[in-house]
Amino acid sequence: MALTVIRNADVLVCMDDPRREIADGAVAFQDGVIVAVGTTAELTSWLAEADELVDAGGCVITPGLVNTHHHLYQSLTRALPGAINASLFDWLKRLYPIWSHYRPEDVFAATQLGLAELAFSGCTLTSDHLYLFPNGVTLDDTIAAAQGIGIRFHPTRGAMSVGESDGGLPPDSLVEDERAILNDTIRVIDRFHDAGEGAMVRVGVAPCSPFSVSQGLMRDAALLARDKGVMLHTHLAEDADDVAFSLERFGCRPGDYAESLGWVGPDVWHAHCVQLDAREIALFARTGTGVAHCPCSNCRLGSGIAPLKAMFEQGVPLGLGVDGSASSDSGNLLLEARQAMLLQRAIGGPAAFDPRDALYIATRGGAEMLGRHDCGQIAPGKRADIVLWDIVNVASMGAWDKVAGLILSPPTGARDMFVEGRAVVRDGQLVQADRATILQAADRSLTRLMSLA
Repeated sequence: MALTVIRNADVLVCMDDPRREIADGAVAFQDGVIVAVGTTAELTSWLAEADELVDAGGCVITPGLVNTHHHLYQSLTRALPGAINASLFDWLKRLYPIWSHYRPEDVFAATQLGLAELAFSGCTLTSDHLYLFPNGVTLDDTIAAAQGIGIRFHPTRGAMSVGESDGGLPPDSLVEDERAILNDTIRVIDRFHDAGEGAMVRVGVAPCSPFSVSQGLMRDAALLARDKGVMLHTHLAEDADDVAFSLERFGCRPGDYAESLGWVGPDVWHAHCVQLDAREIALFARTGTGVAHCPCSNCRLGSGIAPLKAMFEQGVPLGLGVDGSASSDSGNLLLEARQAMLLQRAIGGPAAFDPRDALYIATRGGAEMLGRHDCGQIAPGKRADIVLWDIVNVASMGAWDKVAGLILSPPTGARDMFVEGRAVVRDGQLVQADRATILQAADRSLTRLMSLA
């Protein structure tokens, strides 16, 4: 691959161990790997050899943002009447019947739509939690969609196995046989999972939630994931109803339930965790269990404010998630970082959470929580996942501290974005996919789903 050098950045935010911020910064990469970082003057010899030069004047450069929780299929069910003012359980009951009509082409279209939105907001790596498979839908549909956009993808094979007739929340028509779930999970891991550095696809195991799968499936999923060397993901302690369900059904709090089934450890990350108590936070910190914090979704559903500051200070591995676009209704990861900071200040005062810490969680924190120590930093030897933010724009102009300004006065989107050294966004436009084609496919699926609702 050609040698590319980005130069003249107002500030280069490395997110390396010293947390360096380099004025007049430059970075060189080749074959998907960063080979040099420093000031533009320090990279003079690389500039002379470059096959491509990218001028970053007026820009802040950061590592790519990392989205640690999403339901991309939900991108076609935003702002749904009857679900707009509902709490989590009522919201799900409103949406399950619509999701039951999804076909493979709908999941593909929704996934590409959501991934394009993430790319425009500077996201180079995203996880996805697909947990319903009606009408021939498979995880393969989402992986094919991601390959067309060009960002790094961590799909998780979700599942629901306990329907309404057995005391669960989802309708019986959307649950699967547990043996079939485990067999298909093995299939997608064997077919798609890449454990190597620079992997573009890694597969995880993700039973949906304590209120939609059995204890047996949770245990078996953990055993399977560890046998295959892949990560585990589920929803946990999302709101007060979630905690009440756990106490009534299992006789314990969500953290205790997770621990009893083997769902703690550095290969596990839970979504939301809004209602964790101090003892559960200490458990997660002690075991290295990760949390995907989804502030906009938590606000949208009235779930509460997660104890992010306490988790951060105690060393719980943390990442940010936009959650599904039917619960947050937006997929802008930079705005999630801003919301995360603001919520902690709303309950803890103006110094409760620093913009740079929010940016850290959105980049290196999320990458490392997902086991991607090869990503999340701009440093020699790390993967070339890099975002250029133009701060000479109406939304950002006037920021004296340009790094803090990314969170406090964020630009409307990324100017340029590279994943594995390949351009995904240039001058605010998708490079590897066509915006009009994505919108047309989404519109076709949306029209059909609305006609069936």
